[in-house]
Amino acid sequence: MKIIGCQWNLAWEDRPANFIRVRELLRESGPTDLIVLPEMFSSGFSKAVEHIAEPDSSPTESFLRELALGHRSVVIGGLVRRLEDGWGSNELIAYDAEAGELGRYVKNRTFRYTGESDHYRPGSDLLLFRMGDWTVAPFICYDLRFPELFRRAVGRGAELLIVIASWPVARVEHWVTLLQARAIENQAYVIGVNRTGRDPHYIYPGRSLVIDPWGRIVADAGAEDGLVEATLDRDAVLQWRAEFPALADLEADG
Repeated sequence: MKIIGCQWNLAWEDRPANFIRVRELLRESGPTDLIVLPEMFSSGFSKAVEHIAEPDSSPTESFLRELALGHRSVVIGGLVRRLEDGWGSNELIAYDAEAGELGRYVKNRTFRYTGESDHYRPGSDLLLFRMGDWTVAPFICYDLRFPELFRRAVGRGAELLIVIASWPVARVEHWVTLLQARAIENQAYVIGVNRTGRDPHYIYPGRSLVIDPWGRIVADAGAEDGLVEATLDRDAVLQWRAEFPALADLEADG
């Protein structure tokens, strides 16, 4: 599976500008199976739910769908919906060029430290979907600090774990270490797609990463706007899980 993750300095609360930037970043990219965009990629990590939430026509959903069709790929990206009670829902959607919408995931752990939990309702369900022979489970930012979520996904068959984020530079070491930990403990590929630049509140380091089932960084986008690209090998996951059957020992002690 060929994957591309896009990182850039998100235009604050400006959908059209972010759509243009994604198209620019992907203009020179070759064929790919999966494109991943950051958390709240069309607005930045804003808590102004009434301002950034998708209208009924949802231009961000339309953009993701068009991107999938244009690149003949699966596309994952984050957006905000406004719930009936006025609270926000921090979500991601996965679209497939052929199958259409593969599913939606609501961030399970909203970030109390930044006040996100005062504006956004947490989700409770996981999303798993198939891409060819692969089983994929996506997550959002702060979810990364809760290994039980990832273990649940792997228990349901996940081989590729994806984290889209707006992760600040102040905790970039945590970002890298936790992505590697999720790969090691779950014997799975992990893709982490973050943003660069700054918004009115935080500075962001980029460092979108692809990590293999041994916890090794196989692709790193660095700190500048650009792409992280890699080709994933599902057989490597299956062989490592068979050779070193740690996951089989999860319930060994009963």
